[in-house]
Amino acid sequence: MNKIFEKFTQLLVVWTVLAVIVGYIYPPALTIFRPYLDYMFMFTMLGIGFVLNPEDFIPIIKKPYLPLLGTLTQFLIMPLAAFCIAKALNLPAALALGLIVAGSVPGAMASNVISYLAKADVAFSIAITTVSTFLAPVLTPFFTFLLARTYMQVDFWAMFKSILLMVVIPLGVGLTLKHYFRKKIEKIQDFFPALSTLFIAFICGLIVALNKDKLSHITPFIFGAVVFLNMIGLLGGYGAGGIYGFDEKRRRTLAIEVGMQNAGLGAVLALKHFSAEAALPSALFATWCVITASFLAGIWGQKRL
Repeated sequence: MNKIFEKFTQLLVVWTVLAVIVGYIYPPALTIFRPYLDYMFMFTMLGIGFVLNPEDFIPIIKKPYLPLLGTLTQFLIMPLAAFCIAKALNLPAALALGLIVAGSVPGAMASNVISYLAKADVAFSIAITTVSTFLAPVLTPFFTFLLARTYMQVDFWAMFKSILLMVVIPLGVGLTLKHYFRKKIEKIQDFFPALSTLFIAFICGLIVALNKDKLSHITPFIFGAVVFLNMIGLLGGYGAGGIYGFDEKRRRTLAIEVGMQNAGLGAVLALKHFSAEAALPSALFATWCVITASFLAGIWGQKRL
């Protein structure tokens, strides 16, 4: 059963494409679940807490500056890059706002799997993702408010509350339960990465379903904006690792961490606080960053270090 879940997780791109097709052909199949989106994301983050182990935090305890440096790099490069790209391409207000939200969310847990496949530093990857996730209630609304308020009104405290309730608290509960019931939870923990994969695919399909009438009016600029943002993240993370004097494994890790955002969270936040159209960049980014990161992992995974 564990191998089935593992294989399911590896086919994220396939499930995402299928969900997008369903969302476009028959939107009601997915839009009916929109009222439960927050609870679904909370359950997903609870499951991620089940997957993490106390020993995953040892790198943070021993060298806390490393994951903090990785998190700082991520939150400096991605939000600013998103803002500059939106300005350069003169994106409509909702899409510009959505791109900034996509750039301002924390790292994705999927990056930990990609780091493993790319022969990068998995412990470092987990440490950065964890730190960025716990800092997200402050940093995500801060950068969204700072950079996107010229496009639309941004409520910092509403976003802070949403991330706290949907991300930090469920993750903390998951970690606590894992600590006390480790043996029981380890028997089912492989189910949760598969659940996360399913949820990301569902989010992308839902955004398409909600925007079916608008998709024909979306210019190639928005797709280009997502591609540029992802490319800047990957190259910027790898380059920053070189500046910090990291070895090859940690440079790969930082590239993946910066280039892959928790776009599922970005889409949920955009839907909850702004509009369905504002969620489009996150849905596109969620799909595209998995494709490029998987491609990189395939290349790096074949090279000896």
